[in-house]
Amino acid sequence: MRTLIVAPDTLAESVMTQPLAALLRGLDPTGRIDVLADPAVAPVFEAMVDIDEVFTSGHAFGPVRPWGKFQLARRLDRHRHDRVFVLPGSKRAALVPWLAGIPIRIGLHCGTRWGLINQPHCTVHAGGERQGVDAGRPAVERFAHLAFDASQPLPGHVPNPVMSRDEVREAGARARAGLAADARLLTLCVGAEAGPSRRWPARHWASLIAIAAQEWPGLAPVLLGDAADRAFATEIAALSGGRVPNLCGRQSLADAVALIAQSEGVVAHDCGLMHVAAAYSRPMVAVFGPTDPRFAPPRSPRAKVEWLHEACSPCNDPVCRYSHGRCTSGVRPESVFASLRAAARFPSRDIR
Repeated sequence: MRTLIVAPDTLAESVMTQPLAALLRGLDPTGRIDVLADPAVAPVFEAMVDIDEVFTSGHAFGPVRPWGKFQLARRLDRHRHDRVFVLPGSKRAALVPWLAGIPIRIGLHCGTRWGLINQPHCTVHAGGERQGVDAGRPAVERFAHLAFDASQPLPGHVPNPVMSRDEVREAGARARAGLAADARLLTLCVGAEAGPSRRWPARHWASLIAIAAQEWPGLAPVLLGDAADRAFATEIAALSGGRVPNLCGRQSLADAVALIAQSEGVVAHDCGLMHVAAAYSRPMVAVFGPTDPRFAPPRSPRAKVEWLHEACSPCNDPVCRYSHGRCTSGVRPESVFASLRAAARFPSRDIR
């Protein structure tokens, strides 16, 4: 069977798609699994061994531009997919598979997409009311459940996301970042995608770098994030004496993924790169503040979570409503380093 997955448009949920692909591969080992993804998240799918081909286009997810969507549908039509799993909940994400004439169109949300989605993953209750099966569940479980009948519970434990390594890409990423070929990396993911309330203070990052330099002098810290994080990372680098490479906004997502894959330690906010590090089973500490690690934690036995669970947390506010930000600023660098040391002692599993 030829299967297409229309990918989520966020980095975190893209990583969480991998168990669905693995389950589909297990159910149909000789089938084909392709992904239609926004270019911004495509590198994640290129690192999944169960994916045969990644089609990239912004037309599937952006504003309705009929000609662009029609051209994309014609491109997909040549591959004769038998079914599609539409993971985003929008109508526009479901439109292109419908235009491409893919006969079986499976989606999570019942809503207003009737016709575009002809096999909605819903539970029918008394009186004919349909309710999505995704309410209150993490994306990993929601996506994985699509491989099975909606009326049945998930059969067993959903595996953690796993991504594969590529030595050529990793070497290229090092070279483009100006890092020595034999450098042992401590990657610090300082991005805060959903607002400054998730951001651990720059002084704490600098203190962590100082502790790591004393305890693990062989590790080379690097700062990762996007262009919006560059000013914050510059502050961290300045507080650290200017010796830490600030790669925020300088590296592509593909290079950021490759650097994380080869890191000997990772510290991150609750962000997409946190999930990438977990999928590579890197020793990692995730600093949570206003969000709830019980809902979407880093799914890896080598990941540790630092969360104070203040009385006002989780609130999910992008900016602290009380202006104190204690849920993040109260996490101490010494505690984060101790957790990272513990994570590094945990034995690694094989990486595909």
